[in-house]
Amino acid sequence: MKTKCDFKAGDRIRLLSMDDPDPIPAGTIGTVVAVYPQSDWTQVDVNWEGDRSLMLSIPPDQVQRIDASPQNQSGE
Repeated sequence: MKTKCDFKAGDRIRLLSMDDPDPIPAGTIGTVVAVYPQSDWTQVDVNWEGDRSLMLSIPPDQVQRIDASPQNQSGE
């Protein structure tokens, strides 16, 4: 299982799934604020759209990096 997390502050990400009692909805876009590597997992601090911030635990949470260019965010 891949546990390495190569995100950095400023990366734009899309949530695929979150293991949390009150999760951010899948598909929500966010910006990485900080990354805190642990021994076999990584904690990622994210500011999510909708003014909510909730840290990720990777694994088990799953996200994908997205292109931050304006033309790709508008869907054109």
